[in-house]
Amino acid sequence: MRAIVGLGNPGPEYALTRHNLGFWVVDRLRAGRSWRRILFPWGELFLSGEGALLKPLTYMNCSGEALRGLFALYPLEPRALLLVHDDVDLPVGEVRLRARGGNGGHLGVRSVLEALGTEDVPRLKIGIGPKPEGVDLADYVLSVPPEQEMEKLSTAAVFAAEVAGAFLRGGYSGALKRYSRGVAAEKGV
Repeated sequence: MRAIVGLGNPGPEYALTRHNLGFWVVDRLRAGRSWRRILFPWGELFLSGEGALLKPLTYMNCSGEALRGLFALYPLEPRALLLVHDDVDLPVGEVRLRARGGNGGHLGVRSVLEALGTEDVPRLKIGIGPKPEGVDLADYVLSVPPEQEMEKLSTAAVFAAEVAGAFLRGGYSGALKRYSRGVAAEKGV
């Protein structure tokens, strides 16, 4: 079994914020398919023959609690997860796939890595760009982007969902193949 974990915050007030890009990707994966939904205090879990999708309901900075809940039900290896999240160190709309790494200052990622006790967790990062000068980081990530950025982020979420779907079917190598084709097409190769 493989699982996609999209990081975000529960509630309609956060739905369109930059920090909820992980939820956007999970929602795109769910669209048009039949998933069995199970609601837990720690998360919204969706199951199908393809694997599992998780939207933590613990709020971003406590996302690791949701992973503890998931691992209590399904003894997965950390490499069987794909963590999907926003990244202020990438340009708006850029998607980057990584096999492992640190938290990069992202508190949700830090919570997950601490809960799992390893950095060997594949990630799919979606760039939201750096915060503007004089704007608090929390205010920036929890704000709704302007229309032009929203279009780039929506396009990135579609691509990220395709890569995440490939991860469910073929693990990290499957995701890497889909990611590489998309990057090559973007560069006109």
